[in-house]
Amino acid sequence: MPLYEHVFLARQDVTAQQVEELTTRFKGVIEANGGSVGKTEYWGVKSLTYRIAKNRKAHFTLINIDAPAAAVQELERQQRIDEDVLRVLTLRVEAHEDGPSAMLQKRDRDERGERGERGERGFGDRERGGGFGGREDRPRRPRPVETTQNEEDA
Repeated sequence: MPLYEHVFLARQDVTAQQVEELTTRFKGVIEANGGSVGKTEYWGVKSLTYRIAKNRKAHFTLINIDAPAAAVQELERQQRIDEDVLRVLTLRVEAHEDGPSAMLQKRDRDERGERGERGERGFGDRERGGGFGGREDRPRRPRPVETTQNEEDA
């Protein structure tokens, strides 16, 4: 059976427990249609880039699915009907990742504070090749020659 990674966004005003209940219900839809669910990850409430149905934040959840296409279509149909689900993304993959996803790894890194100081990034440090470049980095443009009234008449 094909493998899928499925992410859905739930409204910001539902609780984490309600999101877990949604996830359990969606797992049941997949299993009822002959599929199986690998790991599920709750990524938490995150800010959205733009508003979706008047929501600025949403609960993000990842589900790894091993199911036929009909089961995934039924899952997406159920989610379109549900008023708590804002968006859905399903991707077919060759293999599921082992261990935590990139989103969970990012959250762990942010919590530990391993990002370093801004000075270590090299912005504005021309000796190391960084920076945005100042005026001396740009080629010089020829300046227009100023003429006087008498020179134009001659």
